[in-house]
Amino acid sequence: MKPVLFGSLILLAFLAGCTAGSSGPHHESVPPAVADQSPLGNPFAESRGGIGAPLIVDRTDLQYGTTVHFTRVPTRQELYDLSDYPGLSHVVIALPQWPTAYAKLEDLDHTPEEADVIVVLPGYPPSREAAQAWNLVHARVRLVVVVRDPPPNNAVVQDLNTLGALERVVAEIDPPDRRGFELLQRPLSFRVVRE
Repeated sequence: MKPVLFGSLILLAFLAGCTAGSSGPHHESVPPAVADQSPLGNPFAESRGGIGAPLIVDRTDLQYGTTVHFTRVPTRQELYDLSDYPGLSHVVIALPQWPTAYAKLEDLDHTPEEADVIVVLPGYPPSREAAQAWNLVHARVRLVVVVRDPPPNNAVVQDLNTLGALERVVAEIDPPDRRGFELLQRPLSFRVVRE
């Protein structure tokens, strides 16, 4: 599978699973129902020797760093606890669906200052309010939206264009086709998965 490149950041989505012996102070297993709904296919499925969640590689970042993964919006306490990790760089969140309001994202404002929040969202925003909620978050958020169909209408594209934190839209369309994305003002990539 080819990596998805945005800016100097590379997101590698592995369809392999978590290493069976993984553990740590904040390790949680991901229920199969949540794993099957991941916008990256099923990167959390169990298999031998896989690495689990999306791997983030920033080729411009040469410092020692730690990335912490979630499959839901972490609580304020969980974000506070991240200060225990040395060199915290990224908090990666692969959500099974769009949060519908800012109240569901408000805890992200308590992300440690040294870390950015990279969020992978599936599909198009279900409403303008769901899209605008991300503009109210004060943390350094970087959004990647993974879609499997062309936009249903131009209003959805306009909602994406208003997202200040949106870095890229990744379309899983085979064969790749830009129709419907002409008004998108953010980078667009195509992802084709072959099994």
